[in-house]
Amino acid sequence: MTSAAEAVRVDKRALLRQKAFRVPRVSTSAALAGGTVASLAPGLLPRTPSAQAILTSLLVLIALAVAGLIRMALRSLRFGVRQLVRLRVVAAVAAILLVGAAMGYAEHWQNELRAAMGVGGIGPWYWAQWLVWTVPLVVVVVLIARGVRWVVRRLGRVRSVAAGAALLVAAQLVIVPSIVEWRKSAYASANSYLDPGLAQPDSPARSGSPVSMASWPSLGAEGRKFVAGTPARTVRVYVGLNSAPDLDSRVALAIRELERTGGFERHHLVVTVPTGSGWIDGDAAKGLDTRFGGDVALAGLQYSDAPSWVTFVFGRHAAEESARRLFQAVEQRISTMPHPPKLYIYGQSLGALGGSSVFRDDADEDARTCGALWAGPPAGQVHHGRATVLANASDPVVRWSPSLLWRAPDLTGTRPDAPVPQWFPVLSFLQTTADLLGALNAPSGHGHRYGTDQGTVLPDC
Repeated sequence: MTSAAEAVRVDKRALLRQKAFRVPRVSTSAALAGGTVASLAPGLLPRTPSAQAILTSLLVLIALAVAGLIRMALRSLRFGVRQLVRLRVVAAVAAILLVGAAMGYAEHWQNELRAAMGVGGIGPWYWAQWLVWTVPLVVVVVLIARGVRWVVRRLGRVRSVAAGAALLVAAQLVIVPSIVEWRKSAYASANSYLDPGLAQPDSPARSGSPVSMASWPSLGAEGRKFVAGTPARTVRVYVGLNSAPDLDSRVALAIRELERTGGFERHHLVVTVPTGSGWIDGDAAKGLDTRFGGDVALAGLQYSDAPSWVTFVFGRHAAEESARRLFQAVEQRISTMPHPPKLYIYGQSLGALGGSSVFRDDADEDARTCGALWAGPPAGQVHHGRATVLANASDPVVRWSPSLLWRAPDLTGTRPDAPVPQWFPVLSFLQTTADLLGALNAPSGHGHRYGTDQGTVLPDC
């Protein structure tokens, strides 16, 4: 009888161990719930299911890693934690309920944003796609991590450290340089791509025309879009990276192009500072044409063929030096004219930072320009004075800054275009960083998209 009772107790303990194996640890449930809830916190812009899934996967994986480190620390301190099956079950159920509530609120917030921006709402199909993306991403990375752990255990600590050091050296000497060269080649290839659907301008008032000193192929992909744009009455001068061998010669070529096209004879001249890839917003050019009734010359100078974020991180000085040199050259040239054109400056995003760097302060900007316009300046870091600053409240570019980790952003001067989420330490920084990836995917007038009012609201003298 006693042996039978003991057998029953053993069977119960085995069953409990089996259940404990199947139900996630309390720390795992907490990590899954915490990472998911953080990823579903209110953001600035509508997100696709795949974009939301990437953010969710990233935060869940970070939370799982932190939970694993905490467990390791507790084991090293010989701090035992009794694993109760019921506690695991309670934690798992609480995690499911918490994630469900977060999904409900996220759907409500996303639909509010989408209604304000004229975008269709989301529903169950959105969340089905989100799960289809999220689960495999998390599972694959967890399996890779477990595979690495298995390899480390087989090799031992010393050999694992040696192998890790060898991989690090290989990455620094071979892998990273190879990736850098690959991306440089990709940027150069994209810059040189000739779009067959883009017609070379035949107007002598455009760079890239048959009579231009800046050839059509040399303008780069973004430069060609700029000079081919409409309406045709505006003088558009653009000098690409391949139009001349160095900055000095590119600036000199831009001045010669302004002379050849009659740009200095227009009543208004706008130095337009491109973004990192050389892009000048076509809507801004149309707005400037409307603003001045076509009696305006626009001049731009390419300083990079890499995306703006790459140039912002690794080559911001190029944007500043390029804008400074071109503006000074134009300024010097018109100072010799008896009836000079009114001089303006415009820049969007990184172009706004580069353009603002031309001036020492607000007073210098006001003294040397008839008007300045900055659209979507990163973290609002531009001179103001009499300048017009366009900044959408939903634009993550104008809000993003490391200080967002511990301090709410200053939204003074931003135009309300959509609901603005409440600021939370760290969490708002993560959400805004994620929104940077989709900043240009928003409808015009929202996010990092600014329409023709970039030109029409340019201030006058």
